[in-house]
Amino acid sequence: MDPLDFTGRGVVVTGGTRGIGAAIASAFLAAGARVLVCGRGSYDGPAGFHRADVRDPEQAAALVAALDGPLDVLVNNAGGAPPIPAATASPRLHAKIIELNLIAPLHVAQAANAVMRAQPGGGVILMVGSVSGTRPSPGGAAYGAAKAGLHHLATSLAAEWAPAVRVNSVVPGPVAGLLDPEAVARTVPMGRPATPEDVAGVCLMLASPLASYVTGATVTVHGGGEWPGYLPPLR
Repeated sequence: MDPLDFTGRGVVVTGGTRGIGAAIASAFLAAGARVLVCGRGSYDGPAGFHRADVRDPEQAAALVAALDGPLDVLVNNAGGAPPIPAATASPRLHAKIIELNLIAPLHVAQAANAVMRAQPGGGVILMVGSVSGTRPSPGGAAYGAAKAGLHHLATSLAAEWAPAVRVNSVVPGPVAGLLDPEAVARTVPMGRPATPEDVAGVCLMLASPLASYVTGATVTVHGGGEWPGYLPPLR
């Protein structure tokens, strides 16, 4: 059997209507999965769609319940923040950034875990983090702190929810379309920024039986290097 064949398996991708999330949803669809994406706006794509603000725990639970059939994989991808100096950002903006990038994934993960551990075979939860959570992020302090918390959250949930549910983090570096590709290429050993499809491929592998003994891991997708100096939030 092809370990990357997800035929009949159920996948939820938060923030799966554009960017990295859309590439992840497309990869699972191509592998045969039933895919449900969510967002706060409209969507015209091949996956199923459920409108939800995952910062609200009731809407997060409703998203998980909206998938038709078993839930095998959750990809907590929704996130992001505008670049803003920490000295001038409002307390409300800081709170919203942390809520979206850390608290919301916990809401969705809780709802998913309740479903997964009650079904044969359990399930897999993937957190899409950022290198902003692994090194200083001037202009994105709250975002970087939230992503660092998300990486730690994944390791804690992995230990608490094993063996029924595996939890891992995928940590993208600079992604094509978000930064100057020539500038990125000069600092990355692979000579180019990541593509959304690069990140999607790692998600597919970590959700597959090929990674059945992998939980609590942080897999960095950054082309072999760190971007020096200032970077705005990457997602």
